[in-house]
Amino acid sequence: MLNIAVLVSGGGTNLQAIIDQIESHKITNASIKVVISNNKNAYALERAKKHGIPAECISPKDYESREAFNQALLKFLEESGVDLIVLAGYLVVVPECIIEKFRNRIINIHPSLIPSFCGTGYYGLKVHEAALRRGVKVSGATVHFVDEGTDTGPIIMQKAVPVYPQDTPQVLQRRIMEQAEWQILPAAIDAIANGRVEVKDGIALVRE
Repeated sequence: MLNIAVLVSGGGTNLQAIIDQIESHKITNASIKVVISNNKNAYALERAKKHGIPAECISPKDYESREAFNQALLKFLEESGVDLIVLAGYLVVVPECIIEKFRNRIINIHPSLIPSFCGTGYYGLKVHEAALRRGVKVSGATVHFVDEGTDTGPIIMQKAVPVYPQDTPQVLQRRIMEQAEWQILPAAIDAIANGRVEVKDGIALVRE
């Protein structure tokens, strides 16, 4: 059984997609051990509690330094016995000490087809605003492993979504969530939980 920690900062729609697919057995051999947020008011914490999942707020604001926060988060993750860390709208930079400890065991969902519209400064609606400014005809979402760069780790899954001339950033964001993010993030977790993903020479290979 793969024990998962889901890290979130806001509403937790991707968290809900994972919960729903675990409960419907579309994700197998996995369970959410804990949900962690840097924001004590994040609705994601309520989502977790409604499903009987332990929920914790671990915020940089509660520590005298970022290093103290990093070490506290690392210690909590280690003591929780988690096998996989899922970043589902987590707006805190994951420190190198955690990346090193959980190498190729941290995944992130990004709302574009990496390497487009990713990296420093591309998060939330900013991604979709940039896509619409560029006039792309297709966007989508990417699940990737997390490394020391920003959105630079091995790509696990991607799904394309059409972009229409009348789209606003909010409309495009919603379409990408519904048609891509909520599908490929649970699918990637299921693939990892069932041993179908391996990283070789910096490339993630996914078996059907």
